Amino acid sequence: MIPGSDRNHPTLIKSFLFAMQGFAFAFRTERNIKIMLGGMVFAVVMGLVCQCNAAEWGVVLLGCGAVLSAELMNTSIETVVDLVSPEYHELAGRAKDIAAAAVYTLCVLVGIMGVVVFAGAALRAYA
Repeated sequence: MIPGSDRNHPTLIKSFLFAMQGFAFAFRTERNIKIMLGGMVFAVVMGLVCQCNAAEWGVVLLGCGAVLSAELMNTSIETVVDLVSPEYHELAGRAKDIAAAAVYTLCVLVGIMGVVVFAGAALRAYA
């Protein structure tokens, strides 16, 4: 596809199908995607247990979506780096490490956010 051209441009439905295909491939092949989805299930259960309100649910789901999206981006970056640099190169390794560090940083901050949200919701619900 040529950027800015309508030639060979997929339909909206095909675009969604490509995205779902990409997610399914990442789920089948990447351990960390499964871990992130497990964390999302844990967060949903905690939200139910702590009786989160609508705003808290919004924060929790936004955090989960951000972490999952960041992990998918990290996976795509690693895939492209492996494509253009099949042999080990220091800069390729650095790019992959930095992309992984971005996901790690987000996970830590979203984890802290989850503790704050769930603690506040639990205190309100059970006090």
